[in-house]
Amino acid sequence: MSRETLINTALALALLGVPLWAYAVDEPFIITLATKVAILALAGVGLNIALGLGGLVSLGHAAFFGIGGYAMGILASHAQTYTAITDWPVLIEGTKSMPVIWLVAVVASGIAALLIGALSLRTSGVYFIMITLAFGQMLYYFAISWAAYGGEDGLSVYVRNGFPGLNTLDPIQFFAITFVLLLAALLFSARLAKSPFGLALNAARQSPQRVETIGLSPYRLRLLAFVISGMITGLAGALFADLNRFVSPTMFSWQTSGEIMVFIILGGTARLFGPVAGAALFIILEHILGGLSEFWHIYLGLLLLLVVLFAKGGVIGTLAGREQAHD
Repeated sequence: MSRETLINTALALALLGVPLWAYAVDEPFIITLATKVAILALAGVGLNIALGLGGLVSLGHAAFFGIGGYAMGILASHAQTYTAITDWPVLIEGTKSMPVIWLVAVVASGIAALLIGALSLRTSGVYFIMITLAFGQMLYYFAISWAAYGGEDGLSVYVRNGFPGLNTLDPIQFFAITFVLLLAALLFSARLAKSPFGLALNAARQSPQRVETIGLSPYRLRLLAFVISGMITGLAGALFADLNRFVSPTMFSWQTSGEIMVFIILGGTARLFGPVAGAALFIILEHILGGLSEFWHIYLGLLLLLVVLFAKGGVIGTLAGREQAHD
């Protein structure tokens, strides 16, 4: 067993153990923090497929995070008011079923990623970064102007959505849902990295010309990775909105895209558990330093600067040494 595998196992056990300890000592706030870590890590896993495997530096992944959140908010709000969505081309009933909401969030985010990726991937480098950022900001301002669903004030959902056989209002049970989904996404990401598609995507990142010479299309490989990435991030958005029982245009903001990227950089780009380590470190800093100063992001920026300059492999890479990413 490699050193990185041991580190990944320790992180998974820690993420599971902390809320179980908090449940035993009746500290629901700690469970909620752990749940937030799991959800944000899930969003990071999505972006890490595009960034770590495909080398796609996207500053617009908040678009998919927000689409997932609004999919939850719209469906749940219509369910709680017992009204159908009648002003769209098809009649849509509201629902408070988590599996149905997740499916809608994943499909909607996937379609958006397909459309955005099809246009954005015709460019590269800084142009790709700016186009993805532009799409995210377009959706941000659209959400602000969408008065039917709260506009700038956002949309509240008063009762958490349901999952068969579970009481989702119980913090530990809701954490269990997010933790299982995170593990499933990590397993999928690990299998994807070692699959023929993942190897071809990695090759396209390193040398697109060589990939083209063997008959593969780097554009199609990157587009598929971008779509998968967007779908996972959209699922995280639906869970995040359900955790807060609130959705707002800030889910689409460029700051949200930046934070998701920060998780990956802190934890380790292309490292399987990099988003988990990064999200955990981010939430810990927010909880501890946020209580000391509202300008705690200054310390986060300093830490990020140190990681970029002296620990380019992030937390996981530094601890694992020279072992290969996604080991």
